[in-house]
Amino acid sequence: MDTPPLSPVSGNDRLWSVPCHLSGFLGVPILLPLIVYLVMKQDFAFVATHSKEVLNFHLSLLIYCLVIIPLCFIGVGFLIGAALFILYAILSIVAAIKTSENLLYRYPVTIRFV
Repeated sequence: MDTPPLSPVSGNDRLWSVPCHLSGFLGVPILLPLIVYLVMKQDFAFVATHSKEVLNFHLSLLIYCLVIIPLCFIGVGFLIGAALFILYAILSIVAAIKTSENLLYRYPVTIRFV
């Protein structure tokens, strides 16, 4: 679901927001969005909103993966895990593209923790 940006967006906002969405590909899926959120939540609403959304998404995926682990013993977990990985990759890329277009992207399978 796409919504318009919260405030005027600068190039710096996108510079911080897009890598947050791609942080899983960079190898720091929870750490980068958490640091960006904690540092920029007061001054940059666009960046804070995106980093919070990514952090919630990655925490949700962590929980989903923990639930899938016992299912691997009966074989179903591997299929669900592969589908989850594909979903993760597609949603992360779509979110990065939407963010670069100054839109707020909400991940569809996310539990809102933060």
